[in-house]
Amino acid sequence: MTQLPILVPAANLAKSPSNVRTVGDPVADAQLEANIAVKGVRQNLIGVPVSRKKGHYRIIAGGRRLDAVHRLIEKGVFDADYQLAVLVLGNAKDAIETSLEENFFNLTMNPADTCRAFQDIIESEKKTPEDVAKRFGLTERFVRSRLRLADLADPIFEALRNGEITLNVAVAYASNSDRTKQAEVFELLKDGYYRANVNEIKRQLVEDTYVGSDPKALLVGRDAYIEAGGRVDLDLFTDSTTERWIDGDLLNRLVADKLAAAAEALREREGLAEVRIIPSTHVTYNDTWDLRPLKGDTPELTAEQQARLEEIEAEIEAANEAWEDADEDGQTEQANRVEMLEAEYRAIEKPAPVLSEEQKAGALAYVVIGHDGQPRLHEQLYVAPVDEPDDEESGDQVEGEDDDDDDDDDVVAAPGKPAYSQRLSQELAEMKSELLRVHIASDPRFALDLGTFWMVDKATRHSGGFDLATELKADKPYSGLTGYQSGTLAAEEWGKIDEGLDRSWTEGGDVCQRYDAFCALPDEVRAAWLAWAIARTLHAVVAGKTGEAMIDHLGTKLEIDVAAWWRPTANNYFDRVSKAAILTHIEEIGGKELSSRYGGSKKHDLATSAEKIFGGTVPIEAELREAALAWVPDVMRFGTPVTAPEAVPANDESVTDAGDDLQQAA
Repeated sequence: MTQLPILVPAANLAKSPSNVRTVGDPVADAQLEANIAVKGVRQNLIGVPVSRKKGHYRIIAGGRRLDAVHRLIEKGVFDADYQLAVLVLGNAKDAIETSLEENFFNLTMNPADTCRAFQDIIESEKKTPEDVAKRFGLTERFVRSRLRLADLADPIFEALRNGEITLNVAVAYASNSDRTKQAEVFELLKDGYYRANVNEIKRQLVEDTYVGSDPKALLVGRDAYIEAGGRVDLDLFTDSTTERWIDGDLLNRLVADKLAAAAEALREREGLAEVRIIPSTHVTYNDTWDLRPLKGDTPELTAEQQARLEEIEAEIEAANEAWEDADEDGQTEQANRVEMLEAEYRAIEKPAPVLSEEQKAGALAYVVIGHDGQPRLHEQLYVAPVDEPDDEESGDQVEGEDDDDDDDDDVVAAPGKPAYSQRLSQELAEMKSELLRVHIASDPRFALDLGTFWMVDKATRHSGGFDLATELKADKPYSGLTGYQSGTLAAEEWGKIDEGLDRSWTEGGDVCQRYDAFCALPDEVRAAWLAWAIARTLHAVVAGKTGEAMIDHLGTKLEIDVAAWWRPTANNYFDRVSKAAILTHIEEIGGKELSSRYGGSKKHDLATSAEKIFGGTVPIEAELREAALAWVPDVMRFGTPVTAPEAVPANDESVTDAGDDLQQAA
């Protein structure tokens, strides 16, 4: 017959010396007590009778619950006669074994189950995170963190449930509430070297996101960002300065629009030839490396300014004398005064250069974002570049220009083609080489043949080899673009290839052990390393320079579809070429009828419209859209430039309607 528990007053119960648990956990005990205070004790205790003391029992299983009840009675939460259900053992000799069974086979809940349990309580019982925290003796922050885990992207949550990732890794993914971004980063890292690196996971998740105090966020404003469809990652512990704005692409577009408007206003007010926007707080060397600084005339000091300098010198001397006789607070006051006087002295002594109206009319300026989020004109002006006419049109050589070809020319141009700055030429060459690297790295057999040829061909020459556009060693070649990141699809794909390489052999010890570990890898793993090593040696070759023929030949053999991998945007192309060049490109796909509709557009607006046209993001006539999506500038093509796509006939309806749609979308 099965024995049933009996009700016994808590005052008649005490923990047995036979209880095997001797080390406690104050935090866990407090959580248990909080839960019992709300729900009571729902499990019976197990005890043995106390000899010569009828109705009293020693508890061998459930001692923590009993201690919690005793504390609650002392605090007045439970009455003094509070009773507990006790299953009484008939044989006291089983006490230690029973206590061990109670504690040894205890299994901690899977964090995934805890997350869903909290979520179910809140949804089914209409409770708040604060209610759940009180019931289980937890902090509200802990409960909310577990609820965020319950909203993880499905692949990540299942990995947590199956023990494939740790709780710390799951928490790192939960630091960003964008489930799509979570899934993308998880897919990128799950099989790579950084799959369990919490810092790398968080770094990947916050790419293209911004905190509310970022100058870009301050420039656009929270209301405008949200009104445009932007999302904000909020939790209980963030404020307007620490909250994270998830949709970085949207914020960057809003920033570009505001800076463009500010740039146009500044250009008109100051009478400048051109004002470019930099969506950052400063102008880098890479932005201006092919520009010539504009130097103004330093004005002579007026009599009033000279007199003020003498006054400041006297005031500084007096302040220094006062400092010697002052107390600590007075010394601080005098030191601050001296600092302000010295700053005023420097400002008067070295006035800002003054530019003539003629200089301004030929000047290029930059608009950046101040740390307070306000657009500001960068203090340094530059000589605005101008497109040089073709030799056939001008008939004259520009004064000071050398007849000979020079690898350091500032522009890359061909008859009838747009002129590219040295910076843009290098960037286009980098992006073109990225396409080639990705395709080489994705085709190990091709890479093996190519790599072997590169090595033996150079080895059999006494000198030379520059026309191979590569290095004999698998070193990454030098690039003149410091800190440059293209952000292209090919760059993302290269990152995935790099992350997917098996790096286990790098932990093998000394060089011989690492070599043996590498040789023990499967053929396909070693082949992937070979393809990666060969691909990364590829040089970026500017159009018209030595090695271009080899670059184009390889891209042709790999049948790279440039248009599918790279699209021209305002940032990487259209903002970097002249307005006339953009109109020419539009004419190539839609004829003069379409290009003429944009002739009156401002440069920035035209670049934005061109990005949408050639990105296929506006509703336009099917033939026109197909031609736009297939177009890339000749400098980005592999092999002999192809004939431009045939312009869509300029009938009265199709081109006209398409142009109207494009202008409206822009």
